[in-house]
Amino acid sequence: MPFKNPVKQIAVVILNWNGAALLERFLPTVLKNSGEMAHIYVADNGSTDSSKVLLKERFPQVTIIEMPSNNGFAGGYNLALQQINEPLFCLLNSDVSPTENWLVPILTAFNSDAQLAIAQPKILDELKKTHFEYAGAAGGYLDAFGYPFCRGRIFQHIEQDLGQYNDSTEIFWATGACMFIRKEVFLLLNGFDETYFAHQEEIDLCWRARNLGYKVMYLGSSSVFHLGGSTLSNMNPKKTFLNFRNSLFSILKNMPLKRAIIVIFIRLILDGIAGCRFIIQGKFSHCLAIFHAHIGFYKEAPSTFKKNQRPKKYLKYSTTTSIVWSHYVRGLKKFSLLVKD
Repeated sequence: MPFKNPVKQIAVVILNWNGAALLERFLPTVLKNSGEMAHIYVADNGSTDSSKVLLKERFPQVTIIEMPSNNGFAGGYNLALQQINEPLFCLLNSDVSPTENWLVPILTAFNSDAQLAIAQPKILDELKKTHFEYAGAAGGYLDAFGYPFCRGRIFQHIEQDLGQYNDSTEIFWATGACMFIRKEVFLLLNGFDETYFAHQEEIDLCWRARNLGYKVMYLGSSSVFHLGGSTLSNMNPKKTFLNFRNSLFSILKNMPLKRAIIVIFIRLILDGIAGCRFIIQGKFSHCLAIFHAHIGFYKEAPSTFKKNQRPKKYLKYSTTTSIVWSHYVRGLKKFSLLVKD
């Protein structure tokens, strides 16, 4: 439903853990380009650096939500958003620089479509501003086996922004680096699944919203610049573990059961191949991370299954049959070249 008052109906919520340097660098731009339309919050995840002192001395207009310990991305936001009353949340990484008037097309879209529950802007690279950024790019998708990819980013290949994704379109998942979500939908979904701790919990959240009939959108008329890799590098073994394990969680929770079992079996094979590829590259710690991801998944599978919100009938979720095959075998590097189902 439309928001009654377009002013201050957005809560921009930055989750912070020992990120004083990032707050000092990026928060002034957030305030400059968002302050007239949004309340700015920093949810502090038990930081031990100078974050809270910096906020109180340099940014008194920011509301601080203090939490005693680091609850990860999922747990931290679940706790923080319970304390916020604005009808539209913006979950914003501490290393994001919004552009001028970036909130206008976002608010317009939410006011014009009651079924729109989640959205993201265009995500560009803070260090290479002519290109999309890894975490989100121009909207997220899944292939037939639950592997995520983006318009503008397939695995490590990043496209240049030439205006090819200036549209507004429905996507499968929106990035947690800059995600807008209606408060009522976030509460309806009981927030993020805290089992994930970090990485791909936004995919699960979007999947659950879609299972209930809501829309997830990419709005290309709004854009932000993202530094990326500030919490965990793309090639950190811990991130490899979380990405592979959490992807399997999402499949079990959200796919029809028979299809989920088939896909998980295929993933066992494909993830094994990915592990072998890491060995060939000399990245033994990443291969071990995949092994531990599967062990961790199977241990948690019974409790994960009980949390399912899968649809009763098959919900089409894939844009391409296999992103691994399309990219590594067929050599396709751009979203526009992928084989559509």
